[in-house]
Amino acid sequence: MESLISFLKKALTTELPGQDAQAIMMPTLSDRSRFSLEAKKGARPGGVMILFYLKDEEIYFPLIQRPDYDGVHAKQMSFPGGKKDDEDESLIITAIRETNEEIGVESGKIEVIGSLSELYIIASNFNVLPTIGIFGGLPDFLADEHEVDEVVEVKLTDLMDDAKQKEKPMTILQGITINAPYFDLNDKVVWGATAMILSELKQILQPFYKNQ
Repeated sequence: MESLISFLKKALTTELPGQDAQAIMMPTLSDRSRFSLEAKKGARPGGVMILFYLKDEEIYFPLIQRPDYDGVHAKQMSFPGGKKDDEDESLIITAIRETNEEIGVESGKIEVIGSLSELYIIASNFNVLPTIGIFGGLPDFLADEHEVDEVVEVKLTDLMDDAKQKEKPMTILQGITINAPYFDLNDKVVWGATAMILSELKQILQPFYKNQ
C-alpha cells in the first residue's frame, strides 16, 4: 500500500490524462457519435470518493449500488458521493462528508492524497471531482438504506485486469440505444460516469502495475 500511495502522490501532481482517458469508457450512440464532455453553464458541483484500504493483503475500494428509484441513476454502480452543500468548503470536503453519510466510513480516518480530473455527467447535469483517499484500517461499512442498496468491495487488481473491460448495447431513457463500455467487477456492470472515472484511474496506475 505504501508504494501505491507514494506513486499516486507523485502522479497526481503531474498532468492528468483527463478526457482522453475518460472517453475510453464513454457510452456512444448507435451511430458511434459521442456525448459532450464539456460542462454546461449552471452544472451543479459534486464530489465522489475513491477510497483505498488494505484487506487480506490486497488493495480494495468500495463502490455502491444505488437503490431502485425514479431517477436517472437508479440501480447503477457508483462511488460514494453527491452534491456540494453550502457549508462544504470544497468538493474534497463534499466527498469525505458524503462517504461518511452514505457508507458510514469515519471521516477522520481518511487521508486525502489528491484528485482526478473533473467529469461532467450529462444525465444529471453534475460536474464531479473524484477525490482519492486512503483509509487507515479496515472500514466497517454501514450503508444508508435510503441512498445505498449494496456496498461492493472491489479489488484494485480487478480494475487493472483488461479482461474485465467489456462493452454491450443498452437501452436507456426514452428508448435510446447506446453502446456502453463497462467494467465487469464483482459480477456488477460498472458503466457510465463511474467507469469513465475508473478509466482515468486505471491509466494513471498502469506504469505502477507494470513495474510490480
